[in-house]
Amino acid sequence: MLRGGAPRVVWQALGADPRQIPAGSAAQRLSQDGRAPHLVWNPLSGDIVQLIPVVRAGCFIGSPEGLDYRSAGFGAGAAGAADGPLPSCDPANRQGRLCVQISVVAWASEPFTDGPLHGAEALLGWLASWGVPFHWPAGRPTPFTLARTAERRRAQWAMGGHFGASQVPGWDAAGPGHIDPALLGAPSTAHCPVMAGRRPTLTAAPASIGRPRRMALEAVISPDLDEVTPVASLAQY
Repeated sequence: MLRGGAPRVVWQALGADPRQIPAGSAAQRLSQDGRAPHLVWNPLSGDIVQLIPVVRAGCFIGSPEGLDYRSAGFGAGAAGAADGPLPSCDPANRQGRLCVQISVVAWASEPFTDGPLHGAEALLGWLASWGVPFHWPAGRPTPFTLARTAERRRAQWAMGGHFGASQVPGWDAAGPGHIDPALLGAPSTAHCPVMAGRRPTLTAAPASIGRPRRMALEAVISPDLDEVTPVASLAQY
């Protein structure tokens, strides 16, 4: 269970090529490593995979950053040795009424907001339906080459809202790079109402769409399962 407090979203780049790595493959790797975020998003294709329910704590904050963290590439110097065991789930994962973690199939050195952002509006609308304010208390994330030494203020973190991984206190993260929050656009909350039940459906389509389509847009698995189920691309609706 998550603790009380302001809801947050943490964005991170996986250090992977969105032209070659599907969201489902990246989610599979993170799940097997025990580093499951809530969502994996490929902004080039618009595909999204949800690994765990948003009301449960993820386990990506404080973990190695890169998809292939055991290599000498992006993320190898983060928490945990390249050849050693993964660290236990960081307590920061449980801070806030919600702490939604979004892993983007992208390079931290090439800000993903500079390219296609298929599905971004639907994704932001879904986050807004959970009461996450669309503001960035710490401002625009620091460029990749400067991020590891950037200041991380707990007062800003306590405000809730959207953050880059490099702005999370206590995490030596370099991603997601110098992304521009303004280019993500604004959430379309009018098209993403809060649904009755455990959680709103991950879709920006009007509430009048049929139940089978809404159900097809959402896939949730438990983190102890060995496989993931992709959410249909939001860009096509």
